[in-house]
Amino acid sequence: MAKNYRICTKCVMDTSDPLIVFDKEGRCNHCKFYDKMASESLFSKDEQEQRLKKIVERIRIDGKGKRYDCIVGVSGGIDSTYTAYLAKQIGLRPLAVHLDNGWNSELAVSNIEKTLKTLDIDLFTRVLDWEEFKDLQLSFLKASTPDSEIPTDHAIVATLYQVATRERLKYLIMGTNVQSEAIMARAWSQGYFDWRYIRKIQQRFGRKKIKDFPHFNLMQLGVYKHFHRIQEISLLHYFPYVKEDAKAFVKDKLGWVDYGGKHYESIYTRFYQGYILPNKFGFDKRRAHLSTLICSGQVSREIALKELEKDPYVTQQMKNDDKEYVIKKLGLSNSEFAEIMSSPPKTFWEYPSYSTAFFYKIYFFLRYNIYNRLRGKSILKLSKVRLGK
Repeated sequence: MAKNYRICTKCVMDTSDPLIVFDKEGRCNHCKFYDKMASESLFSKDEQEQRLKKIVERIRIDGKGKRYDCIVGVSGGIDSTYTAYLAKQIGLRPLAVHLDNGWNSELAVSNIEKTLKTLDIDLFTRVLDWEEFKDLQLSFLKASTPDSEIPTDHAIVATLYQVATRERLKYLIMGTNVQSEAIMARAWSQGYFDWRYIRKIQQRFGRKKIKDFPHFNLMQLGVYKHFHRIQEISLLHYFPYVKEDAKAFVKDKLGWVDYGGKHYESIYTRFYQGYILPNKFGFDKRRAHLSTLICSGQVSREIALKELEKDPYVTQQMKNDDKEYVIKKLGLSNSEFAEIMSSPPKTFWEYPSYSTAFFYKIYFFLRYNIYNRLRGKSILKLSKVRLGK
């Protein structure tokens, strides 16, 4: 263990996040961030019901005369599965949208099929061009940053907005939530909205031009939000969402089967989080996930620490199988993969992105100053404007 190692006294975030900050009591900045997000996004039971009633009424009015009234993203994971169930329970008529990036486990496909069939929800699946996407994933691995999941995250959001625009729908019902995923170190994952970052990584390390990959820049995002008036609604904020209770419920009612880890419905995500990140970059994303559950009162710190003592993989055989499968599917040799694993780690900030583009700094400087003036707040300093996840 490193000489200057520290761990938060409340959650389990530690100095594997190089940007972590502790107060006098030993609590970290992530705990404080959770408290802030919870105070802004989570409400009392009465207020939840009042707000949800207004949201449902608005969606129904805007969706009148249309086959669907909203979009719900589905991955096969617990958050999106439970969100799809709740959307139907409150009387919405969602179209389910799924991104197939070539890494779905058979279990993920099965969970999606069973869930949507039981709930009677139509599905649209966007299948990525595998050769193009494979080249983009390889570019991120060669860039040596700890955020090779960024292309998938970006494509998911782009697909949701594109389908909503095509169907003339204004509401994206999301499974994102404060209760189970508010905490994430910026040094660990950054820039899923940042098309400039993705594009520059591909230009530098890739062999193919991006043609079919779903994407958006900040101007297009502005068009989606302000012209088409598309809104993202985190439905789980309007219910008392407890992850383990939700798991038990969807297992019983929808036949859902657990993957054994957050986002492990994807074979690549399972291998990336369970093998590449801890072995190359020295951190474990389970710390962030468990810390959020600690802060939301769903898991004790003691249980979280015991969980972190376990290997991210249930068995060594699964780890070996995933490694062999991922290397082969990406078209790498064992020596090429070893070279990727041994290359010096880099960060998001070492590559061009919107955060380094002067035009976008000016754009966000003006946007936030106008916003803060309207709220009676002080003007932001240009040097503090930073984009990214």
